Amino acid sequence: MKKILTVFGTRPEAIKLAPVLLELQKYPEVESVICVTAQHREMLDQVLNLFGLKPNIDLNLMRPNQSLGDVTAKVVHEMERVLELEHPDVVIIQGDTTTVMATAIAAFYKKIAVAHVEAGLRSGDLFSPYPEEMNRRVVSMVASYHFAPTKRAVDNLMKEGISEDRIFLTGNTVIDALKLIVTRPAPEEVKRILGLVGCDGTCSSKKLILVTAHRRENFGDRFENICRALRSIVENNPDVVLVYPVHLNPNVRQPVEKILKGAERILLIEPVSYDVLAHLMQKSYMILTDSGGIQEEAPALGKPVLVMREETERPEGIEAGTARLVGTDEKNIIGEAERLLYDKKLYDSMAKAVNPYGDGHAAKRIVDVLRRNI
Repeated sequence: MKKILTVFGTRPEAIKLAPVLLELQKYPEVESVICVTAQHREMLDQVLNLFGLKPNIDLNLMRPNQSLGDVTAKVVHEMERVLELEHPDVVIIQGDTTTVMATAIAAFYKKIAVAHVEAGLRSGDLFSPYPEEMNRRVVSMVASYHFAPTKRAVDNLMKEGISEDRIFLTGNTVIDALKLIVTRPAPEEVKRILGLVGCDGTCSSKKLILVTAHRRENFGDRFENICRALRSIVENNPDVVLVYPVHLNPNVRQPVEKILKGAERILLIEPVSYDVLAHLMQKSYMILTDSGGIQEEAPALGKPVLVMREETERPEGIEAGTARLVGTDEKNIIGEAERLLYDKKLYDSMAKAVNPYGDGHAAKRIVDVLRRNI
């Protein structure tokens, strides 16, 4: 029997790996072991419960105010111990978090094959997003299996000299996860949130803008610009309501509460479970975000995305017309949002563009490759 160890630490990793883990459960000849570092404790547990996944190993490494060095050192140290105990044939990791990079290093030290889900993303700037761009480049150096979500990601890997027979174009597993969730009935929490901003079940009477913003490289002045822009968009447009699940990080909470708290038609809520977020996306008119995953998910639901970052490692959405890169300049964010509110032709062109990130069958392609090769 072959053993596959899947390691993750944050909510986005869990969401994108859940379809792979559920697919692995279909094959009794594969022993699937789940290890979590709990880099995001509360948010991670929500996703595990949502998909019915139970970790075999929980390292519970999250501590307040840890530096990137602290997290890296702890993950490498603990993962070496786990790898010695489990002796997996392959380690699956996803994306570009510090957990991912440190796990890849630990597996490399033990000469264990690494399978990297969502391989090949590149922004071209080592410090943006920080530290994710460096993390994913490190992982690509040591991985044996590179599961690329798009053709551009394949091209990026080949330009770096990675052998073509180790690169597999799969699509993005986040589309698999999203399709699993939105086919379920909307949780009661969604109806409660919509009610608080005066939306009916379909939000036909209001234009709901959903916001997610929490990127490290936006902390400080950029984040204050984003918050001022959000406030102005709502103040300028009486038919707009805004819902913002606010990340737990104090660097996010402080400017959000200072600028947006108490503003009319702006609802600040605690972070929501993935199923609630997916259904809020489905009900929204458009989405303003600095998140990576939502740039991929929203087009699958026909929702235009404005990306509040200076660059993105997901240019496929920009090129396909499903997303627009608006940066963090206050006036630019306001202008681009208001264009989408009033230019129906522009809105329809974005809402109806073909999603470049996949068809919802990425997990099966990934598991098929691993079953053939390990």
